Amino acid sequence: MRFEMFEFKSVTSTNDIAINLIKDEKREIGCVYANDQTQGRGTQGKQWISNKGNFFGSIFFPLKDNYPPFNEFSTISPILISSVIKHFCKKQKINLKFPNDVFVNGKKICGILQELITSHNRKFLIIGIGVNIVSNPNIKSKYQATNILIETKKKPEIKEILDLIISSYEKFFFDLNTYNYEHFKEKADLMALN
Repeated sequence: MRFEMFEFKSVTSTNDIAINLIKDEKREIGCVYANDQTQGRGTQGKQWISNKGNFFGSIFFPLKDNYPPFNEFSTISPILISSVIKHFCKKQKINLKFPNDVFVNGKKICGILQELITSHNRKFLIIGIGVNIVSNPNIKSKYQATNILIETKKKPEIKEILDLIISSYEKFFFDLNTYNYEHFKEKADLMALN
């Protein structure tokens, strides 16, 4: 599987653009990313604060018969994305808060929003990914937020993060014949935030 790239300067939300590409332009496999996102969405209708300089992207693909079902991707995606974060935050403690957050040193650094849509009688999965690279919102809740720059004193390029996310998913689909949900589940359980 190869992801077609769609780059935008500013969007409401990269998931919205992915939905349009699937429904209106009949695109099947792709990745949308933008420099600016004005109405980023989190889970349960929450807003995702999209500060410039951070990563906002969505990948999308049809759920074929030989692919894992939608619910298994809520374990697969955090594992794949956390390995991308680990690439930059090598010495830091990385955890998952299910179903959609990646934490570094006990603070939220990444959110994942999965949406399932049906278009032309086929199901498509859209995986929206937000990674705090240079800044993060001040969250007034139990958990604080952080960003890669604070945690590592290094500022990765957005393109570098994008390429790693794409290659992680492409490798996953390339190795689909060896896919084992239990393997992902065990890994996820070990990384779960207590």
